[in-house]
Amino acid sequence: MTDFAASVRWMNKDGYSFEEYLDRYGELTYTNVGVSMMPLLRQGKDLFTVRKKGEERCKRGDVVLYTRPPDRYVLHRVIEVRPDDYVILGDNCVSKEYGIREEQILGVMTSYVRNGKTHRVTDRGYRLYSAYVLRCMPVRIFYRQLKGKLIRGIKKLIK
Repeated sequence: MTDFAASVRWMNKDGYSFEEYLDRYGELTYTNVGVSMMPLLRQGKDLFTVRKKGEERCKRGDVVLYTRPPDRYVLHRVIEVRPDDYVILGDNCVSKEYGIREEQILGVMTSYVRNGKTHRVTDRGYRLYSAYVLRCMPVRIFYRQLKGKLIRGIKKLIK
């Protein structure tokens, strides 16, 4: 579910959309589609659980499930909390997403399962990983953008 290709109209076997499912049960466990949250979540292998977002504001570092117009679900990390919105970025992405509003956020990740073991966002290892991702983000973005420019330049030379 990292950068879901699924539509907002997705329904589970009981006929609920994600929004309806979270309203009814309070939490949702699902598997990710895509690579934008690698290495935290591996496509089709790991599970994650989100709890329905309450009235509280999200914090920097929270991994949130939100809707991206027109009809996509996305699971990415909050990298900046602003007065009226959030700046969000996938752990394996370089393009920040600005202007994510409170009403777009459906839930906040509480845990994930890798190789049958549950890891909670309150675990020390996860908190260290999250802090590392946030601190290294500017360097990682610079490196990935530079790498892309170099590859494009090489391809132009080869043509």
